[in-house]
Amino acid sequence: MWEFSISGYAPAMRRRPATAQEAKALSHPLRLRVLRLCGQQELTNKQLADRLDRDPGTVLYHVRQLVRAGLLEQGPVRAGDSGALEKPYRSTERSWWLGAPEEEVEPDSPLAPVEAFQDELREAGAGSVRTVARFSLHLSEEDLAELDRRIGAVLDEYADTEHQRLDRPVHGGILVIHRMAE
Repeated sequence: MWEFSISGYAPAMRRRPATAQEAKALSHPLRLRVLRLCGQQELTNKQLADRLDRDPGTVLYHVRQLVRAGLLEQGPVRAGDSGALEKPYRSTERSWWLGAPEEEVEPDSPLAPVEAFQDELREAGAGSVRTVARFSLHLSEEDLAELDRRIGAVLDEYADTEHQRLDRPVHGGILVIHRMAE
């Protein structure tokens, strides 16, 4: 099982399978970073490009992929600092908890969140790390399902009350459990 948890939480949409279009949109690390940023605040394509240190045309391509998949939407047009009209984007919150798609996706898709996380961690710097836990466990399929359920329950508990802590610093994280190479 793999899930996408981007940066917020939409309880009504817990753990539904991703559509093929959603899975494809979420299969690129840059798109995952765009979603995380737009989940924290509305940002224009130029703001995203500046924040991600990427060409605005490249970012716009990825933004459009996310919009087509229904994971990002344009917010209300606003006046920028220079008075010019800006089109900001925001997350639709559909991507918060998407399970593995029902259809086959690109083989490296599950690695996209890891790559996005590495980029975010590099950007934040080594001093941002608060907890590191590296482990190996011998688990049956049933043990793995129970571990997943219990970790999910703890995350759900915090996610369900996230709106009560919006005045506090935001922390990111990733949990990846993989089968070790023999």
